[in-house]
Amino acid sequence: MSATLLLKQRKFINETAFAELVVWQVPAPVRGSAHAFKYRLVLVVDDCCVLRFDNEAGKGDHYHIGETELPYQFTDVEKLLTDFWRHVDDHFDH
Repeated sequence: MSATLLLKQRKFINETAFAELVVWQVPAPVRGSAHAFKYRLVLVVDDCCVLRFDNEAGKGDHYHIGETELPYQFTDVEKLLTDFWRHVDDHFDH
């Protein structure tokens, strides 16, 4: 079984910001993760990545706010998307 692309989209938030969401279902967990998904969700503002959720091989599930990297407890794709959009909202509420 090969990887299956579940989601790939770019959403423009305003004239200087967009979110890009990519989620794959993979045949085996990515090294460092315990689930069958590979993902990258990013918020780019003024050409800078200000928020990123990903599970880079070897690092497992985590997210970045600016230069700070924090662990992320993955449960399912729906919650991942909810958590990402909540952080996007928080970014623009400041």
